[in-house]
Amino acid sequence: MPLLDREEYIEQAYFFRTFAERIEENIPTQEILEGLREEILATTKLPLALDILRGELMHEGRLSRGMRHLPHYFTPFQIFVMEKAEEDKSKFDQRTALVILEREARYRSEAPTPAGLFIYQFECLARNRLGYDKGLEAVAADPLYDDVWRDWIRKVRMRLGERDFADLIYFRSEWYLEEKRRRSHGEEVQPSAPVLFGRQEGRIAKANRGKDPLYLFAALQRQLGYPAVPRVKPSEAPKLHPQLELRIQRLEKRLQLLESETQGKLDLSEFYAQPPKFSDEESGDGSPS
Repeated sequence: MPLLDREEYIEQAYFFRTFAERIEENIPTQEILEGLREEILATTKLPLALDILRGELMHEGRLSRGMRHLPHYFTPFQIFVMEKAEEDKSKFDQRTALVILEREARYRSEAPTPAGLFIYQFECLARNRLGYDKGLEAVAADPLYDDVWRDWIRKVRMRLGERDFADLIYFRSEWYLEEKRRRSHGEEVQPSAPVLFGRQEGRIAKANRGKDPLYLFAALQRQLGYPAVPRVKPSEAPKLHPQLELRIQRLEKRLQLLESETQGKLDLSEFYAQPPKFSDEESGDGSPS
């Protein structure tokens, strides 16, 4: 598929972001798509894509099915992420998927580089446990990568269990080539494989060798402005209103009394009024008790 114009990615980012916001407002998906079709810039191809998505949603009930019919517009990675979010037993939330796609589209609309896009897509797979096999195959099919990049991504897919991820970046960087040339004392050194990452990526990767890859991702985001992958927030138990909580406690108490009465174990002594006791009360013989 060809690369899209910048305005297409801007409208895609708006679509994914607004879609996620309106899902939070409990608006039906069909109404969201219908409303967004009127809001999206008419000079782009996205309104036509939304018509197809809406039609497939009515028939199949899934957005990913409609995206599958538009491989010339949505990338394989976008389709893969949405399919994972719509799986029946998936723990991957659709809202998180939409935020991932929104940030990716926004990055594409700015000044994307193959290195930056790959790091972002790889972290999305790693952080959300979406699977490296099919995930990296979808990444390799992205139109931003040339044949050299695609070949390397497929090799990464096979080497992840054998090599440290930071090493895979470091050995294909300009920084690694510079170090080899310094050690050669002026001798001509040519790279054994095409260089894919820049000097800064190589230095950061070398500093994070043997560490958790999440530290590498965070450092690249801080130093080079790579897009940050959204993190899933742990769900919090809803807090009850104090008055509602008090009423629930009273209902529980009533249920306990009914169960005790049914079983013949009702004890009302705790509800008896206790007569006051005074220390100066006299006993029956007239002496103080």
